[in-house]
Parts: sequence; structure tokens; C-alpha cells
Amino acid sequence: MSNFKFQVINPLLHSELRLKIMVALDSLESADFMYLCQITDSTRGNVSTQITTLKDAGYIDVSKMGIGRFSRTTCSITALGREALRAYEEGLRRLFSQQVPSQHDEQASEAG
Repeated sequence: MSNFKFQVINPLLHSELRLKIMVALDSLESADFMYLCQITDSTRGNVSTQITTLKDAGYIDVSKMGIGRFSRTTCSITALGREALRAYEEGLRRLFSQQVPSQHDEQASEAG
């Protein structure tokens, strides 16, 4: 059996919405929660859930200003988040450049 395995990419960043949030924050110094909802075309609930996941991973910082309904949530990417995003991008490049052994080659190596 072959030792070939596909390049592993960060499953945390492989979510479309989390990836959009990370790419946006990588481009901006910080972003308001409602702006992230707008540019990702996602609901507040979905964005909130993904922000929590990214915050828990240490990929973004979240700050809240104000009180109650009038609070403003702002997000910014961390150094760890930038590093993870760059590694994810490189992982995708390597994934697409991998040479997958043909099925014939696999069967020949198993028989040999």
C-alpha cells in the first residue's frame, strides 16, 4: 500500500465563513461586527458563532465597547491568526500541486 497522503490543511480555517472573516481581518486593522456580517453576507448568529471559534483558537481578538444594546464589538486578527492564515494558504498551494499516484501505479506497488 502506498505511503501517499494528501497535504493536511487547517480544518478550523477551512470553513467558508471563518476563512472570509480571517481574510477580511488580515486586510484591515480591525472590523466592526456588523461590518463583518455585511461583507460576508451572513447572519449575526452565524458570524457570532464563527468569531467565538476563532477567538477561542487565539486567531482573533474581540473587544466590546459600550453597554447593552448599544455596545459595539470589534475584531482584529492576532499574530497567531496571521501565521495560521499564511500556513493555510501555503497548505492549499501544496495540496493543489501534489502529484497523486495513478491507480495503476498503486496496484502495481501493492502487487510487488
